[in-house]
Amino acid sequence: MSENRQLKTGLFFGSFNPIHTGHLIIANYMATFSGLKEVWLVVSPHNPLKLKSGLANMYDRLEMAKLATENAPQIKVSDIEFKLPQPSYTIDTLTHLHERYPEREFVLIMGADNLVSFKKWKNYEVLLKDYHIFVYPRPGAEVSEWKDHPSITFTDTPEMEISSTFLRKAIKDNKNVQFFVPDNVLEFIEKKNMYR
Repeated sequence: MSENRQLKTGLFFGSFNPIHTGHLIIANYMATFSGLKEVWLVVSPHNPLKLKSGLANMYDRLEMAKLATENAPQIKVSDIEFKLPQPSYTIDTLTHLHERYPEREFVLIMGADNLVSFKKWKNYEVLLKDYHIFVYPRPGAEVSEWKDHPSITFTDTPEMEISSTFLRKAIKDNKNVQFFVPDNVLEFIEKKNMYR
């Protein structure tokens, strides 16, 4: 078990459409302050609980995530869900990751807003039984029913109000989004004329 602790890996699922400073601060906080060895950003081709329209090409979103984390050895980017049947459900992805990386102990990272709708997730009871969940705060999320659950740890991650939706609209409106998104990601977005 002690070897396993060495490879405690947090999985932060998201569309990352586009990835922004908020995502990166959460990932780095989890990798640095919560006892995880690494955090993997798992870029989702399509979240079953979200509409597919308005989603940038998954390879562009993957590339932006890689650009954003190229100087962060504690944060890796995973395209595991690109290879799985769609839409991808977290439980299936975890089963797959477990088979591929038996030496790792995976922990789920999610926002308190996701925890609110957690009971809608496929096999959420199995997730709670087999995995630990680290939760970061989200404005206005009511999660008191989960407060004492043994599988759930509420973290003191700085609260982030930035959203990808806000950024897509800002880019479309030609607003300056410097510092909201890493410079190299912004260059990529401009070069590809995304979200216009």
